[in-house]
Amino acid sequence: MTEWTVDVGGGDSEILADRTRTGADDAALWRRFRGACGDDAKVGVLQRLKLSGPIPDAFSHHLTPIVPTDDRRGEALMQDIWRIGMERLTLAPGQPPWSTPLPSKHFADRLHRFSWLPDLFDQGDLGAERARRFVDDWIESHGSFNGFSWRLAPTSVRCWNWMLCGAALFESGSADAQRARSECLVRQIRYLSDQIDAATDPKARWYGAVTIVAGALCIDRAMSLETALARLDAECTAQILPDGGHVSRSPSRNLRALVHLLTLRDLFRRAGHPEPEFLEKWVSRMGAMVAFFRAGDGALSPFNDSDEARPEVVEAALAHLSSPPRRFTFAPKSGFQKLEKNSLRLILDCGEAPERPFSDFAHAGALGFELSDGPSRLVTSCGYSAEVNVDWQAAVRRTGAHSTLILAGRDSSTFSLNDESRLLSAHGPEGISAKRLEEGDEIWLDAQHGGYKAPCGLLHRRRLFMSGDGQRLTGEDSLVRPVSQPPSDDRKFIGFEIRFHLHPTVTAIMGRDAIRLVCDDGTVWKFKTSHEGARLERTVYLARGVVERPEQIVMAGFADPNGDGQQPPNCIRWAFLKERSA
Repeated sequence: MTEWTVDVGGGDSEILADRTRTGADDAALWRRFRGACGDDAKVGVLQRLKLSGPIPDAFSHHLTPIVPTDDRRGEALMQDIWRIGMERLTLAPGQPPWSTPLPSKHFADRLHRFSWLPDLFDQGDLGAERARRFVDDWIESHGSFNGFSWRLAPTSVRCWNWMLCGAALFESGSADAQRARSECLVRQIRYLSDQIDAATDPKARWYGAVTIVAGALCIDRAMSLETALARLDAECTAQILPDGGHVSRSPSRNLRALVHLLTLRDLFRRAGHPEPEFLEKWVSRMGAMVAFFRAGDGALSPFNDSDEARPEVVEAALAHLSSPPRRFTFAPKSGFQKLEKNSLRLILDCGEAPERPFSDFAHAGALGFELSDGPSRLVTSCGYSAEVNVDWQAAVRRTGAHSTLILAGRDSSTFSLNDESRLLSAHGPEGISAKRLEEGDEIWLDAQHGGYKAPCGLLHRRRLFMSGDGQRLTGEDSLVRPVSQPPSDDRKFIGFEIRFHLHPTVTAIMGRDAIRLVCDDGTVWKFKTSHEGARLERTVYLARGVVERPEQIVMAGFADPNGDGQQPPNCIRWAFLKERSA
């Protein structure tokens, strides 16, 4: 069992963002849910000496952003509104945000990454002037060294975002200001180069690797390009699966990594350097996987630690591929199956958690699925966002936060402490598999896992059928005692729940024999089941960067520990039927 106590399944769920926390409470949450990567960085005298050295007179090249900026965030910053997740800070005109107490350590962590900087630069001359002033102020207050803001993850992201601003940041203003910015950037990249090989956080290792390659290409003699490329090659091999998915099984992390590699490829071509052979190999595979996870509205499916992502970012990344992405319906290494007919699309999670440390943010969502009809999202999970606070991020890792079956209130994967990272890592579930049959225009999928076998003696089996016209999805969830196991002596029935989390754009209306699901574009679906007592409850959704409160369909019951899954109560049948198109 895990130490989490937040119920994201509905009913009495606690809205964590509404709690008033003391500084001590916030620090304790940060330590608990960020582990070792949340600890302040420490450098000794010798390490500080390594950060010094000659500073190049000028950049030889600059990074060019390949994805559009976030206009809404840029406009809010021009009004001195700093919003991260559910937290908001309104400042005096032009006031640097780190000059005042911040709402939380999470807010501070996101702030020091400077992901907002390109958005501010894109707000015309006034935005660019303010952006440069903020960078100069940060250099004055944090540029020599700061334990919190110089941790490896925010430092690597910050350097990348600074370099994305190119000449507008590093070749504008007084000569002294330009030199101070270049000097601070090079010192940070040297720090990354010195620290990255000992880092255990995969996210920091990836960002650090791409940032150091960019620095080696953009800044003459700042560091060795050969060494930087060898490190990036190793990270690609470690973090990208042969089918192009990220080893974390997160679509968002896959998209970010693809954008990084595409940005570097563009830089290589403009700089006249020969491209490393590994670059195009991974770009083509990762592009195909991003397309696999792309929903009808253009955004991503929020599996594991993934959010929806802005559709324009996905579009820009795919547009920069050398050729259209390969289409497929089964990602064997990543562990996902796709069913797609006409506008109806379903992706099923049928893979186990990755090995440590990549499982530190993995979700226990076995056999959960995402269902959409064209641009209308229907069934989802509670989602995820790096913007919302860390306790929410941890809470939605639980099985109850996914559209699947939960038995005895347990998670389908086990969570245990990773002593190195001090985070809870997911493991399993054992025996997860999926068999696919396509006949004519129809698709059958038969999947199961043994995550409840050890504690409860039952397998969860989920069968799915999608009609050839894309107007119907039928399913069957069953709990089966394996024939290899003797009958249980404990005849007490075991409680279960099947949850279908609805997207915030869906309005659910309870009827006498069905639940009508009305999408915001006018599309209407019906949910029907033979199971008595299907009900609607509130749930949460994080994947759009805030905590939203949509509804979920819940079917609860009690399973026979010796049942064969052929009939109720161990067999529950349900269906989604299209009633009206938009």
